[in-house]
Amino acid sequence: MESFCLSPVGYVRSGLQGRVDAPRQAREGAPEARIEILPAFREAAAEIGSGDEIWVLTWLHQSERSTLRVHPRSDPRNPLTGVFATRSPDRPNPIGLHRVRVTGVGEGWVQVEHLEAIDGTPVVDLKPVLEGGF
Repeated sequence: MESFCLSPVGYVRSGLQGRVDAPRQAREGAPEARIEILPAFREAAAEIGSGDEIWVLTWLHQSERSTLRVHPRSDPRNPLTGVFATRSPDRPNPIGLHRVRVTGVGEGWVQVEHLEAIDGTPVVDLKPVLEGGF
């Protein structure tokens, strides 16, 4: 099986300290968080500004990578479902996808609202949200 190597470009700094603290979705009470950009990648974030909407791609480092089926929302009343049809953090390649609004920018950091990733989560990429196209 082919493999890929990803390296973090930064890390999430959040009041969410563990998986049990994190809401399932951002709209369910996720707090503001700071993305610390590593020095080697700070130039890549130069044009990100307050008010921008961005996609934050994370590596969900505490996920169980052998999980293939889950009860959605961890509710056993829901039928077992393949993880590719869910937003479960437990999956073969635990990449998190978070749409957030930037609330502030400083030297080496981007502040965002409603990020459900826990403190210390590696950030693998930032991308602008582009409306009206794929």
